[in-house]
Amino acid sequence: MPGHALVLPGGSYRSHAPHEADPVADWLGSLGIPASVFRYPLGQPHPAAHAAVGARIADLRRAGVERVLLVGFSAGGHAAGLAALDAVVPTARPDAVILGYPVVSLTRHSHQGSSEVLLGGRDTDENRSALSLEARVTADAPPFFVFHSLDDEKVPVEHSLLLSEALRRERVAHELHLYPVGGHGCALGGPGVDWTAPCERWLRDGAWIEKTIPG
Repeated sequence: MPGHALVLPGGSYRSHAPHEADPVADWLGSLGIPASVFRYPLGQPHPAAHAAVGARIADLRRAGVERVLLVGFSAGGHAAGLAALDAVVPTARPDAVILGYPVVSLTRHSHQGSSEVLLGGRDTDENRSALSLEARVTADAPPFFVFHSLDDEKVPVEHSLLLSEALRRERVAHELHLYPVGGHGCALGGPGVDWTAPCERWLRDGAWIEKTIPG
């Protein structure tokens, strides 16, 4: 089992959006990437979801998976990003990450729903900073592919901009794709948000998709 993708749907850490789950796993499967949806714990403060995602990645490693790709949307994007930037154990660190309109920061432009769940009754500046992805980036972070719409009113585009700035500062390989119109929650895309095409190229470049030899 050389590679496997884990899909983490969004939903403010209170639900799992169906359109960001199985359809995304099916798309990855159509590219030749084995994929499954991981429905992380809901409604529980940190580190419940973080620990569960890390444990699932470690389980895949023990099962013989050599490379793990995390694909997360909105709050699921936060869970995926945190797993990549603050691995529970070394074997729980993914090899690459795809984030769609992710929740990134709990200190700037904070997403209220996700923040309330993650912080529980421990809403302090220190805890908000510890759970902000832009504050966790180090030079050994895996490659990221991030996309966001400029008109997203639920999770402002500044979240992805903050993450990209931190990744660039640490010289971490990443792509950031911004779209003028698309709102929040477009999952596999739609009019004006054709993120899957550049993402497929990114996956091919990263050897996640087997390259075909012209006949």
